[in-house]
Amino acid sequence: MAADIKPQPRFFSSFGLQVLAGMVIGLALGLLARSIGPSGDEPNALTQALDLVGSLFVQLLKALVPPLIFAAIISSIVNLRDLNNAARLVGQTLLWFAITALIAVTIGIGLGLLIQPGVAAGVAREAAVAPKTVGSWLDFLKGLVPANALGIYASSKTGGDGAISTSLGFNVLQIIVLSIAIGAAALRAGAAAEPFIGFVRALLAIMKRLLWWVIRLTPIGSAGLIGSAVVKYGWDALSSLSWFAAAIYIGLGLVLFIVYPALLLLNGISPRRFFAGAWPAIQLGFVSRSSVGTLPVTERSAERVGVPLSYASFAVPLASTTKMDGCAAIYPAISAIFVAQFYAIPLGATDYGLIVLTSVLGSAATAGLTGATVMLTLTLSTLGLPLEGAGLLLAIDPILDMGRTAVNVAGQILVPLIVAKREGILEEPVAEGMLAQV
Repeated sequence: MAADIKPQPRFFSSFGLQVLAGMVIGLALGLLARSIGPSGDEPNALTQALDLVGSLFVQLLKALVPPLIFAAIISSIVNLRDLNNAARLVGQTLLWFAITALIAVTIGIGLGLLIQPGVAAGVAREAAVAPKTVGSWLDFLKGLVPANALGIYASSKTGGDGAISTSLGFNVLQIIVLSIAIGAAALRAGAAAEPFIGFVRALLAIMKRLLWWVIRLTPIGSAGLIGSAVVKYGWDALSSLSWFAAAIYIGLGLVLFIVYPALLLLNGISPRRFFAGAWPAIQLGFVSRSSVGTLPVTERSAERVGVPLSYASFAVPLASTTKMDGCAAIYPAISAIFVAQFYAIPLGATDYGLIVLTSVLGSAATAGLTGATVMLTLTLSTLGLPLEGAGLLLAIDPILDMGRTAVNVAGQILVPLIVAKREGILEEPVAEGMLAQV
């Protein structure tokens, strides 16, 4: 029997160390490129190389996101028919989404009032520019209605030389809505839809395999992303918003290392068990800044800590597009308070209530690959605060987005784990390495 055991390839067994090494190398290369300075009017060769490597890594993730979401959401809905208590599991999942978001946004408000990042900001008011992407409840509701069968849109941009370039993008919210509708219709269609369901499951398996191949490039991509961020932002932008950045990361740390372990202990689950299984996904989310791009690792992490496959295949894809404790709770709460303090606009109890309501109900507005600008501007517009305030914060957004996404991913594993435990379907943890089946 011992001869049948397939040893893990050494290259993949230390994936976490590879990612960490990539980040350290990227930091060193970024500092080196920044010290070299520009070459005339152009960035130096090292800067261009770091930017190219990081951009290509994110571009590969973006290319796989639409079909991955489409197949994952449909499959997750179809998988509900295999669960005896599907309706209760769905209700419990959504309830814990709201509970954890409520705790996170409350911490964000508390830190914003305690640290007062807007009062201590060293950024000039002239830097306040309204972002190009602005969220509102009307746009959010309109965005739920698909414009076409693929959720694709085109945008045009005029360059400095007057040339017009057109690019295609995708609306993640519309893809989610389409996928939910198609999945529900496939369930109602019964036996006639089985060939389609088989096709979707095959598509999901193929897309996961492709994404695994991209994920294996993470150590290289992380070096490019970290290095490019160091060159672009350096310490100047971060120092001027140091109190704001500190408030965000303190809040993220409290949720990840205090709140989540406390919730686990209250439900009779070992935090060590959770972090042992979830850390690869948390680490990848930090580097990639993409909850959707991390989906295969997140789902496998959930299975690794004992969440049954039949439930994880529903809860994790849903969570990866709507469960955002970092982007939709902590960040907009502290940011809104920052903008109000910066412009000396007092906030009352009703305003704080609106922040909570927006954070708990508006998580789906952040659906996408990276960033939380839409959720931020949605919160500011709901409170009637100047949208130009968002422009003050965008200078260091990528630095903050890494931490936000890590917390998002952790929450996307935490909730299925807690619900599985409470519903009595939790299995024994799986011990094999995360990338052993790649």
